[in-house]
Amino acid sequence: MAPFDNQDEILTNPGDLGEPPAAELTSPRTLIVQTRTTLKVRKCRLTITAGPGAGRELASEKERLRIGTHASNDLVLDDRTVSRHHFEIVYTDKGYLVVDLNSTNGTWLDSRRVERAYLQAGSVVRSGGTTFSFHPLDEEISVEPEAEGSMGGMIGHSVQMRQIFGLLKKIAPMDVSVIIQGETGTGKELAARAMHDGSPRRKGPFLVLDCGAIPPNLIESEFFGHEKGAFTGAHTSRPGAFERASGGTIFLDEIGELRLDLQPKLLRVLESREVRRVGSNEIVEVDVRVIAATNRDLAKEVQLGNFREDLFFRLSVINIQLPRLTERRDDIPFLVRALLADPEVVAKHGRKRFTPAAMNVLLGYEWPGNIRELTNVVSHVLTFCESDEIAVEHLPPRLQGKERKAPRPFNEHLSFQEAKKQLLESFEREYIGSVLRRCNGNISRAGRESGLHRKSIERRVRTYALDATSMKDHDGS
Repeated sequence: MAPFDNQDEILTNPGDLGEPPAAELTSPRTLIVQTRTTLKVRKCRLTITAGPGAGRELASEKERLRIGTHASNDLVLDDRTVSRHHFEIVYTDKGYLVVDLNSTNGTWLDSRRVERAYLQAGSVVRSGGTTFSFHPLDEEISVEPEAEGSMGGMIGHSVQMRQIFGLLKKIAPMDVSVIIQGETGTGKELAARAMHDGSPRRKGPFLVLDCGAIPPNLIESEFFGHEKGAFTGAHTSRPGAFERASGGTIFLDEIGELRLDLQPKLLRVLESREVRRVGSNEIVEVDVRVIAATNRDLAKEVQLGNFREDLFFRLSVINIQLPRLTERRDDIPFLVRALLADPEVVAKHGRKRFTPAAMNVLLGYEWPGNIRELTNVVSHVLTFCESDEIAVEHLPPRLQGKERKAPRPFNEHLSFQEAKKQLLESFEREYIGSVLRRCNGNISRAGRESGLHRKSIERRVRTYALDATSMKDHDGS
């Protein structure tokens, strides 16, 4: 779901944002157009209308609410006729669902005993001697740009980033799943950590799991854990990431790289809040908030059949898009100043500054690796620049527009996985396009000549938006 809806635009002065020294800025301060945004939040309210605790109510944006007498429930009842975990209310893509949890006396919806049934506004639910009324409470929350130009480890005085900070601040206390989308190096992990630090789970663990860096044969064990002897090399029992993160937040980085056969297992954990270690029959309950990140367009991946729609729906209760560095160039001087002012940098290299000309080069570069690449460039120049001023000649050749005699086919400032992915995509696009042109756009013939199945060719044609029809005019000799 899209978290933003544009409202009225307001011309406003951003105030004192702690500007860098004058030599680092090449343009005058201007009025900035701030766009007020709204965050759409799904909520529901459950009110006790009869029985012990009549008048109590629970309003929550959580995707799953459990009701019963045990202290671990979201709504704890003082009713001897109610089971420890009696029923739960779950939000699905079709609406709110009431699910009986194998209770002793059953769950009743509008005078009918049910195991699973969809709720409507005003539905009456009964468990034991307690009766509830149910109402959805979807609402829109206004999100204003934060006044501060930083949040957690993130720095951004631009309106785009201060809007992100305002959004993160609103989302942090909500115990819902979030997907953060953005290119490599835009700060997705920092945004996830900021949400964790601003949530009631802040005292719990914050665990990072990179779905793209785990060997395929180990990812299930990393997620769910394993018992001793479950597979070759499992010399001891080990809890998985969800067990280790219980009580806190798990950050699933590069979720778009998760294998299709493991996606249903992840969905089952999100829905049941239970895991089973590899090689074990024992069920372990986990209490984890999931924040996922990807540099892919997951909605497009769903359409291509590479990502499950139900898992995408479960994860993307709130969807955040982080901007590229080139979409917020005004932040570059502030980011550079923060990097140069780091105590370890000052202790090792002394105080340094970029000349106006060097800063102009930074402002004009495209930054395919975003903030990560900017950080690497600053580290590079600190290593080779001995003077207090960093000039244009100290910058890497690619920033100066000086091409290598044999340019690298990849950007070394990207992560290994991202560099590999970009290189592979470039190769596939050029190879499939070349074969199709040689075969006059005939996909079957291109499949035979390349050794690929026709469906593999068709999938890559869709993925890379190749126009096979237009290639029919080319000479295939």
